[in-house]
Amino acid sequence: MGRKGWAGAPPRDDEEARTRIIEAALTCIERHGPSQTSLSDVADTLGITRRTVYRYFATTEDLFTAAAEVALGGFVRRIETITADIDDVAGQLVEVVAFIVERLPEEPLLTLLLENDRTNQFSRRMLSAPVIDRCRVILRHSRIDWEGLGYVSDADIDELIEFLLRMIQSMVIAPPEPPRDSAALRSYLHRWIGPALTAGR
Repeated sequence: MGRKGWAGAPPRDDEEARTRIIEAALTCIERHGPSQTSLSDVADTLGITRRTVYRYFATTEDLFTAAAEVALGGFVRRIETITADIDDVAGQLVEVVAFIVERLPEEPLLTLLLENDRTNQFSRRMLSAPVIDRCRVILRHSRIDWEGLGYVSDADIDELIEFLLRMIQSMVIAPPEPPRDSAALRSYLHRWIGPALTAGR
């Protein structure tokens, strides 16, 4: 169903079709930018019709959200490298938050989510259970002695993650005016993340 065209190379199944449509959307967004990418562009890239794309994605927003989630996966992997060799816990968490606050608005696909958040999907997804679960896994695999800091249970760590995500969410969606430079941002984050980290004791 919906496998005709495809520039002469139809997908094997629906999962491959969805993957190829998402990859085409990523290519178009990287080539033209989020605001200049249309569903027709994605369909033309694959040699299929808009109707075929709609068989796999109910709306343009659904497709772009799926594409942004793929981009987010790559973004998260970069964040994982920052936490790989943690020694100074507060300092490293500050760097993680600062990295996200500074770089997230510069990611074309993730910026698309911010700019087209008509249903507040981005806001809700940032605090969703899967995101918190992924963050907890990242922190659990770091070299932090969480029990020594008083974070004995997953629920304790989840509260810290929620605090950090809410801080990131507010700073990305409603950045300060004028914006803080790199040093001022890190100073601000140290002032608030340090006390939050020791609150687990």
